[in-house]
Amino acid sequence: MAAPTLNEVAAMLSDRYADVSFAISWGETALFYNPGKRLPRGIYFATLKDHDGANDKASALHRPGVFRLSLGLPREDYVSRFGPMPLRPGKGGVVLGPWDFTALDQLSPHPIYAWMGWAAVLNPSLSTLEALSPLFDAAFDKARHSFRRRVG
Repeated sequence: MAAPTLNEVAAMLSDRYADVSFAISWGETALFYNPGKRLPRGIYFATLKDHDGANDKASALHRPGVFRLSLGLPREDYVSRFGPMPLRPGKGGVVLGPWDFTALDQLSPHPIYAWMGWAAVLNPSLSTLEALSPLFDAAFDKARHSFRRRVG
């Protein structure tokens, strides 16, 4: 079976979690937790992107059909997978480390936002999506917790 498309992954996440809304910004499809639309957008928990940006070329998203799924992980989940969170890269830079940000179907730190606990996978297969299920839950739970703190 073929790997799911960007739109299929977005639909899967929307179907899986309640109170999710979408926004297209900076060329990304962002998924937010925002019950009752109480915040202007809500709290990001995942993004999908299918093209390079001026300061984001590390994943070579210009390749036909390639997209990146990113998840905002809690610190402990990020550290248990990848080790200490890296320093924030300079504008146009990427986080330092041994990862190949162009590899398909492999979870890695996000090339730019790893310093904030984000992880990414290019063109995840169905089996990878299934294996990442606990990380999807962790990212969503982190967004719910942040939402509750923000709205009181």
